[in-house]
Order: sequence, then C-alpha cells, then structure tokens
Amino acid sequence: MLDGFFKISERGSTVSREVRGGVVTFFTMAYIVVLNPLIIGSFAADDAGAKKDVLGNILPVGQVAAVTALVAGVMTILFGLVANYPFAMATGLGINSFVAVAVATKMTWPEAMGLVLVNGLVVLILVVTGVRTAVFNAVPNELKAAIAVGIGLFICFIGFVDAGFVRRLPDAANTTVPVGLGINGSIASWPTLVFVLGLVITGVLFARKVKGAILIGIVSSAVLAIVLEAIVSAGPSRGTNPKGWNLGYPALPDTVFGIPDLSLLGDVSFGAWTRVPALTAALLVFTLVLTDFFDTVGTMTGLGKEAGLIGKDGQLPNVSKALFVDGLGAVAGGAASSSSNTVYIESASGIAEGARTGLANVVTGVLFLLAMFFTPLYQVVPIEAAAPALVIVGALMMMQIREIDFGDFTVALPAFLTIVVMPFTFSIANGIGAGFVSYVLLRALTGRARSVHPLMWVVAAAFVVYFAIGPIQAALA
Repeated sequence: MLDGFFKISERGSTVSREVRGGVVTFFTMAYIVVLNPLIIGSFAADDAGAKKDVLGNILPVGQVAAVTALVAGVMTILFGLVANYPFAMATGLGINSFVAVAVATKMTWPEAMGLVLVNGLVVLILVVTGVRTAVFNAVPNELKAAIAVGIGLFICFIGFVDAGFVRRLPDAANTTVPVGLGINGSIASWPTLVFVLGLVITGVLFARKVKGAILIGIVSSAVLAIVLEAIVSAGPSRGTNPKGWNLGYPALPDTVFGIPDLSLLGDVSFGAWTRVPALTAALLVFTLVLTDFFDTVGTMTGLGKEAGLIGKDGQLPNVSKALFVDGLGAVAGGAASSSSNTVYIESASGIAEGARTGLANVVTGVLFLLAMFFTPLYQVVPIEAAAPALVIVGALMMMQIREIDFGDFTVALPAFLTIVVMPFTFSIANGIGAGFVSYVLLRALTGRARSVHPLMWVVAAAFVVYFAIGPIQAALA
C-alpha cells in the first residue's frame, strides 16, 4: 500500500531509506523549534533585545516553540501526502526576521501575523491562477542549476556559522574582515571541535558509502557532545559565552515531557491596514510575497535536482501541487503566529540518505508533532552535531555546477551572481533576484532579448522593485 501510494519503488527507493531520510531531515532542521522563538519571541518584555511590537507586547518563547513545531509537523505531512516529495516544511528563516524587525515594530504582533496570512493568500492566488507554476517553468535550466549550487553554499555557510566554525568578527579600526575562523583564527571551543570531528566522521562514512551515513554522523556527534560536556562543562552560549553550545544543550534534561501551550493559534488581526498607511502595508506584503515566492522556487529547484526528480525538460512534475501546499504553509504560519512556513533546504540531508517520496515527509512531520511534547529531550542534540550534515549536503549540491555553460558570459555572470549572493547576503531570494536581473539585462543588451521568456522580464522588474524597496518606502513617506 505504501509503495503504491508514494511510488517508492518507481523512484528507486525503499521504505527503510524513506524512514531514515525522514529522521535525518528532522534532526537537521529541528533547530527551527529553538531558533524561531529566539527570532520572533522573547522570554520577557524587559529583557534586553526583546522583540516588542508597537504596543510593547512580546510573543512568549514557549508558545512560539509550540506552534512552530505544530505547523511544521502538519504542513510537512500534508506536503508529503499531496505533493509526494521529500521536501519538509517549517518557519522560513529570513521571513521571520523581516517580520520581527520590519513589520511588528510598526504594528501589533497579531496585525503583523495578519499580513503574513495575507501574503499566503496572495501566493495561493498566484498558484491557482497558474502564475507561480509558469514562472517556475520559465527559469532557464542553467539558472536552475546555479540556484541549486548557490543553495548548497548557503546551507554550508549556515552549518559553519551554527557550529561556530565561522564567526562574525567584532568591529575594529584595524580590520575590514567581516568573518573569521573560530575564535581569533583558531578552533578554540569544544562545541566547534565536535563539529569538526562530526564532519570528518560523516565524510568518511559517506565516502565509504555506508548506509545511513548522515544519521550515524549526527547521532555519534551528539553522543560525543554529551560525553564531552560532562567532562569539560562548556555550558550554553546564550550570547555571552563564545565557547558554549549555540542551540541545544548536550546534557540529560530534568524532564523529557511537557504539555505544549498553543494559545497563539488564531491570535491574528487584519488591523494593520488601518494602523499604518494602506500603501505601507501593501509594500510590506509585496516584500513578503516576493521573498516567499522565490525562496520556494529556488529551494524546490535545488531539492528537485538533488533528488533527481526534475525531468529532462528541466521541470518538476506536479509542481503546482507542491506550490499550493507551500502557499498553505504561509497561511497556516500566519494564523498560528509562527510566521510563514515554507519548504526547507535542509531536506537535502534526507535526500542524501536516499529519500525520494512523501513518506519521508510523513516521518519528519510526525517527529515535529512529537517534538511539541518532548522539547527538552530533542534539545539534547546540539546544532554542532547536526551542522556537519549541512556541509556534506552543500558539497553534494555543488556538483550541479557542471550543468552551467560558463563559456557563455550572458549565462556565466548571472549564474555566478546567483551562486555567491545567496551565502553573502544570507538570502536565497536575493541570489535569485541578482541572477534574474543580470540575466535579462545581459541578454537584452547583447542582442538576444528574444531568447528571454516574457515572464522573466516581469520577474526581473519585480526584483528591481524588491531591491529598491527601502528608497521607495522613504520616498512615499
């Protein structure tokens, strides 16, 4: 029954691979249940750096964690059942930061989440009308490959930063270098050492084609972290201890079970359209839609190519179903106050384990739902133990660069910009925008305007507005 519904054999997979891939995907993206509350939530209103809305209110961390896990679990399962792809969903990084910094400061949290919900409805309309699918299919294959490579570098960089292997340098008069290796150019913390050892272990296992290499690497790194912490007592980071564990603490918790607080469900309002000028609200929604739209297009392109699901025509079969469920994720995230949910690039770790169908998503989704009740337990796995998987997957996705024709500079430069802008600006949408705009301009200015799909012109123009949104808002104000 499973094989017939999910087409497991047809895609060259097995039930065990799907289950293993689903577990690995969960472990590599479970950090969002801890990270999202730290981005949009706060422990107390009087904390330094508390994320307050215009009225001084906050979203409690515990409540945000609960709804983050709930929506991620439900939407991941739904995506697996409807779209039948191993692409897990959770709160989108980047969008949540934008909501906390640029949206909630102008209105109340319920009103900010109302705009997120509107963003999701707009995305759904674009899917139903076929616009989103048409844009997805209009992207040249070379740029799709560049998107995959850029995402690979992006998630590798995320892994480096999460593990403390790469760190932001403090501002100093004698340097203009923004980031560096570890602490003062050295691997000077035990958590970062765990990451390095985990990367070596996982790399060796993967090179030797050991089944479950990534999962074994994560588990072994977590065990190493627990033993090491018991000996050296590095402690949690919490922004003040640079040698501590960033997310997740490798020590046995006092409790392993807790009832989730879901009181944020439905706490949403559409009052933003009267609290701020309607044009301001519209521009905020436009920014959310564009970011949501192309983060998903880029991520699904990269994951589809990595899983071998994109056909010879460069298209992902049944992409409209996948895009529709992704749109529902934005609506659900806004309605639950967890911020917009979208397809997660960390799903590539499960794909690397052999996942090819929606069954892997069902496994990942169930684990997210269980995570609501066992938050103290899964936090035992530190991000430093899961980060090696992101680096390994980044290396695998880098292989897509072979499909780019660097002999044609009208392709080479846009592809290059797509690849490097993603990690350098910490945004998939920014990389796609830089690639699209440069592609259209180079083609047009070298006499090949007719080779550009009409929708690429529209999208490039939209990205020009996206990149200039700050000056536009200032001018209108």
